[in-house]
Amino acid sequence: MRLEEYWGIGPKTSALLSEELGVERAIEAIESADTRTLTAAGLSRGRATRILRRASGAESMDLLATRDTRDVYKELLDLAEEYAVTSDAADRIRVLTPLPSKERMEERLDDVLSARESWAALSESTRESVVAAFEGYGNGGERSAVGTAIELQKVGVSEGVFEPIATLDSDHLASARAALAGLAGDGDGVGRGADEELDRLRDQLGHVEDLAAGSAEVVEAVQDGARRPAEFQDALARYVIDETGLGRARIQAAMPSEATDARDFVETALRDLRSSLRADLQERESAVADRLEADLEAARGTIDDAVAAVDDIALSVSLARFAIAFDLVRPTLVEDRETIAVRNARNLTLADADDPQPITYAVGDHTLPVQGANEPPSGDRVAILTGANSGGKTTLLETLCQVQLLAQMGLPVPADAAEVGLVDTVVFHRRHASFNAGVLESTLRSVVPPLTGSDRTLMLVDEFEAITEPGSAADLLHGLVTLTVDRGALGVFVTHLAADLEPLPETARTDGIFAEGLSPDLELQVDYQPRFGTVGKSTPEFIVSRLVANAGDPVERSGFETLATAIGEEAVQRTLSDARWNEGDG
Repeated sequence: MRLEEYWGIGPKTSALLSEELGVERAIEAIESADTRTLTAAGLSRGRATRILRRASGAESMDLLATRDTRDVYKELLDLAEEYAVTSDAADRIRVLTPLPSKERMEERLDDVLSARESWAALSESTRESVVAAFEGYGNGGERSAVGTAIELQKVGVSEGVFEPIATLDSDHLASARAALAGLAGDGDGVGRGADEELDRLRDQLGHVEDLAAGSAEVVEAVQDGARRPAEFQDALARYVIDETGLGRARIQAAMPSEATDARDFVETALRDLRSSLRADLQERESAVADRLEADLEAARGTIDDAVAAVDDIALSVSLARFAIAFDLVRPTLVEDRETIAVRNARNLTLADADDPQPITYAVGDHTLPVQGANEPPSGDRVAILTGANSGGKTTLLETLCQVQLLAQMGLPVPADAAEVGLVDTVVFHRRHASFNAGVLESTLRSVVPPLTGSDRTLMLVDEFEAITEPGSAADLLHGLVTLTVDRGALGVFVTHLAADLEPLPETARTDGIFAEGLSPDLELQVDYQPRFGTVGKSTPEFIVSRLVANAGDPVERSGFETLATAIGEEAVQRTLSDARWNEGDG
């Protein structure tokens, strides 16, 4: 296979990877989603990620039909990446893609939720120890994987997702770590720590080389305590022993039988001593290398198992931590009918908000158990969502998009329960406050072709009227709703033009979000849970009431009171009275 057959790899990138890695190794890195190897070869992290996403999930990436859908997908991966326990796990999370079949989605869900169960069963201190063990994984590789496996065995985790680590032979791991450390000399021979005798010879050789480099100082130091030749030889032996730790016999054996003067004697002795030490060191290093290679070969199976286990467990634990952090649950995946139904769903990007209100919502044929009077009806394929500004309508669309994408990636979802039909395309379009023909055309080009070109589509469209004049917007939006119904797709359309869309197709309904009043602090109070089958109200009297109450300048207040008269002064006064009553009642 040629590198240029992969998405995103042109002649320039192909040449770079071929030069840095070779074609075979580059293909192996792409097929195994190895971000680290590609970035080390010179690709940017973002480009490597895009190439690997397409390589591993090309058949499913068409699910992300619009820019806004892709933005939600990337936001989800960014959130999950924050819980990665290794950089390799973070790389693997970044290249997670939607999956092509229900079977593969269920398989990944099984893995993640099993890991979640294992992680939840650990004490907080054990979790910290496991994370610390993974922190030693560093940049990956066999040596890091073996070391991490040893540390995890020391922690004592052995059940569930950690079982593959517990079954590794600890003796083989220990010998493998020593062998890998010893053979990781990066071309400089056997590494330090692999053999005590080899390290001792290296230290002694280093000391002798230092003495040889300063032979004049050695001569001077030895001559100070020696007046006759015999005394000089003995003083030299004692000096070298003190500096190197070598035995007297070896030092004396290196001393020449003849020399022209003291300096010649010292230089010759140190030169011969250095030569003999180098020969011993080379012999010892060769023997140690042979032993380490044999140990490595004997432990090869354990090393390979450790690499696979550490990589897989790191990914599973990372996704488990993500699932626990956001209280994610397993969705019910259905293929025989089209639906997206959630009970008490939460938007992941609002997780840090104070007491966010969970939402129950559905379109399509769902079977979520009835748990309240305001239960989403089953059967309506399209919903027109109306209601108050700042009422959470866009957030609801985004939440549904998050649930659909997470489910089709084989990941748990942020809800108490969810039923998700599998679709081929998610068309999410956020409100864009631009009002010109170019924006209208580009919007229609982004939302209509995926709808007409797919058998199963989820449409999530926010305030379509923001991109053209109201009369035309209502006609176009009605056409888009009709097309969604005719194509048998699912859809939720946020709009303030509900009245202009009547009559709706038979399988469409109108839902509403309602503002309920002002708090004693004059903050707008909204019930974010949609009411099904009814048009929501923007209730501008609440906003105008707040402006009237907060106006400090008399002229400014008079202006807002004129607006109050225009929308209904009685409603404004009633709103202000309710707010004051609530304050006094509190």
